[in-house]
Amino acid sequence: MTERWLSVEEIAGYLGVSKDTIYAWRDKKGLPAHRIGRFWKFKAIEVDEWVISGSASESSEGSRK
Repeated sequence: MTERWLSVEEIAGYLGVSKDTIYAWRDKKGLPAHRIGRFWKFKAIEVDEWVISGSASESSEGSRK
């Protein structure tokens, strides 16, 4: 069975963040997303791999230690 595509709302809920955060991460941190028509869709497995790789925590403004 193939994994279904998730909407912005669904992936935001999955990660526990806002839709605005999803759009920001897509633009600034490379959150894996696919444009289908005028909608953005996500595969949970790709997002999980992105989080595990540490890309979600990398800051473009430097480290906040």
